[in-house]
Amino acid sequence: MNATDAMTIAREAIIVTLKLGAPAMILGLIVGLLISFFQALTQIQEMTLTFVPKMLVILLSLLLFLPFMLQTLISFTQGLMERVISG
Repeated sequence: MNATDAMTIAREAIIVTLKLGAPAMILGLIVGLLISFFQALTQIQEMTLTFVPKMLVILLSLLLFLPFMLQTLISFTQGLMERVISG
């Protein structure tokens, strides 16, 4: 393994990390913005109003995207193991 192979593996690992984290983080961001907009309109400043819905949306998004995440991890791991075997 040389430096080029290590850089390629590191780049692919970063891309996989972004693919796995992006759906939950984007949905959490959208819900947070909607709740903040609602709080600004109604002048309700309750901390749990922002925390609980975001946690629920992130949990549901993880359940929804779990097959995609698992498939992404499996293909990354298989590619990594094929590189290890091929030398």
